[in-house]
Amino acid sequence: MKIACLTFNPIQENTYVVWDDTKECIVIDAGNCNPREDAALDNFIAEHGLKPVMAVNTHGHFDHTLGVEHLRQRYGIPFALSSKDRFLIDNAATSGSIFGVKTGTLPAPDLDLETMQEVRFGNSALQILRTPGHTPGHVALHDPASKALFTGDTLFRESIGRTDLPGGDYSWIMRSILDVILPLDDQTRVYPGHGPETTLGHESLYNPFIVEVMNEEVNYRS
Repeated sequence: MKIACLTFNPIQENTYVVWDDTKECIVIDAGNCNPREDAALDNFIAEHGLKPVMAVNTHGHFDHTLGVEHLRQRYGIPFALSSKDRFLIDNAATSGSIFGVKTGTLPAPDLDLETMQEVRFGNSALQILRTPGHTPGHVALHDPASKALFTGDTLFRESIGRTDLPGGDYSWIMRSILDVILPLDDQTRVYPGHGPETTLGHESLYNPFIVEVMNEEVNYRS
C-alpha cells in the first residue's frame, strides 16, 4: 500500500491518497478548496495513473470535506461518512464562516460508515475503527499489514483533537485514544488530519494528554 499526503486549504488540512498495485485508490479527507488545489490533486492522480474509487472521511468538519464534491463530479465516486456526522455537513457553511472560509454546498454522504466494517479498494482494505470524541461519528482507518493508521483529528503528533466544537467530548476522545488506538502496535505510523506524521510508540511516551491520563489511572489503581 502506498500513501501520499497533500496539504490543502487555509486550515492546513492533510488529504491522503492511498493506493495499491492495482492503481485503485481512495482519497481520505479531501480538503482541496479552490481550482488550484483541485488541479494539484487531479495532477497527482493522473501522474501516478490512479483510479479513484471512493472519497472517505474520518469525520464531517468542513476543512476535511471541501474537496469531496469535486471528486464526486470528476470521478463519479461515492462519498463515505458516518451518519452521526451528517449534521456537520448540514452546518458547514456556518462553521466555515467562523474561520473565514466559504464552503459552498457540500454533498450528502452516499455511504454510511456506521454500517461498514472496512473500506475496500483494489486488493486492499482499511479497517474502520470507531473513535468518537472530536465528533460523534469520527472514525480512524487502519491497515494492520503496513501498520498505517489514519487518525483524522483524534490524534496528532504530541496533541489531540479539539473537543470544544459541537458534538465534541473530551472523555470520549480520550477513551477512543486509550481503548481503541493505543492498543495497536507501537510501530504503527500515524497519519493525522493536521501536522506531521508520528508513531503510537512516540505518542505513548511524549503526548502530554496521553501521559497525564495514564499516570492518573496508575495512581488511582495504586
